[in-house]
Amino acid sequence: MSTRLDTSRRPETLNLARRIGYRLLPGEGFSYILHMRPREWPIMVAHTTVGFLLATGWNTAAIRENWGVAVAGIALWVLALNGGTLAINSAFDNDDGDIGYLDAPPKPPRHLAAFSIGLMAAGQLLALFLPPLFAIAYAVCFVMSILYSVPPFRWKAVAGADWIINMWGFGTFTPLAGWALTGRSLEPWAILVLLAFCPLFAAFYPLTQLYQFEEDQRRGDRTLALMLGMRRSLIVSNGCAVLAFVLFGAAYAFAPVPRAWPALAVAAAAWFMVLVPWLRRHPTMSPEEHQRGMYAALRAWAVTDIAVLISFT
Repeated sequence: MSTRLDTSRRPETLNLARRIGYRLLPGEGFSYILHMRPREWPIMVAHTTVGFLLATGWNTAAIRENWGVAVAGIALWVLALNGGTLAINSAFDNDDGDIGYLDAPPKPPRHLAAFSIGLMAAGQLLALFLPPLFAIAYAVCFVMSILYSVPPFRWKAVAGADWIINMWGFGTFTPLAGWALTGRSLEPWAILVLLAFCPLFAAFYPLTQLYQFEEDQRRGDRTLALMLGMRRSLIVSNGCAVLAFVLFGAAYAFAPVPRAWPALAVAAAAWFMVLVPWLRRHPTMSPEEHQRGMYAALRAWAVTDIAVLISFT
C-alpha cells in the first residue's frame, strides 16, 4: 500500500527539516534536494574519507598538505556524483513508498533527470582539475550511473547487472577516489583493502532490496533479490561477507606496519550478528523489519570502516 494514503506522511510536512526546506525553496525546489538523499551524504563522506586516510595515515603533515584537494574532491564525489546518481534514479523510478535514505519521497520534479545529469557532468568537468586517478574514477562511475538508471539501459532492472555496478561503484571506487586525491601510488596491501570493499558491498546490496519486493515487482524490475528470492539473497550476502574479510585478512598480511588485527574480527562479528539471525528469521519478517535489518547492516559497515582504519593506518 502506498504511503501517500497516510496524510501524516505528506512529503512536504513529514518533519521540521522538510517544512523549513519547502519554505526556503518553495514549489519543487526542495524536492530536488531531497531526491539527492542528503541522509546518505555522511555515509558517502565517511567511506570516501577512509580511502584518503588509508593513503595519508594519521600523518598530520600529509593530511594538511592534501586537505584542500580532499575537501573539493569529496564534495564532488558526494554531492555531484552520488547526489546526481540517486536523483536520476528517482527521476525514472517514480517510487510511492519509502526508498533508501528517503522516507515518503516527494513526486519527482519535472526536470529532475536533466538536473541530475547536469550536476554529474559539472562535477566531471571540475574533477579534471584534480589528480588524474580521481577524474578517471569519477568518469567510470558517471557512466555506470547512466547505465544503471536511464532507459533504454536501466541496468538496475537487470538482475546481476545492478549488483555489479553497485559493488564496484560504492564498494571499491568510492574509497579509491579518496586515496586518489592524495596522488599517492597504490600499494599491494591497499589494492587488497579496496578490493575487499567490493564483496562487502555485494553482501550489503541485496539487503537494500528485500523490503521493496512488491514495489519492484509492480514496476516490472528484475532486481537481484527478486531473481534469487529472500533466502538465497541472504545466503549470498553471508558468503560475500566471508570473502570480504578473507581479503581484508590477506591485506593485513601484506601491510607494512600491521597492527590491531582484533578490530577486523570485531567488524566481522558485527556483520554476522546481523546476517545470520536475518537468514534464520526472514520467513516471518515484515517489510519494516527487513528495512531495519538493512540499517543494522549499514551500522556494521560503519564499524568495518573504523576497523580498517585502525588496522591499516
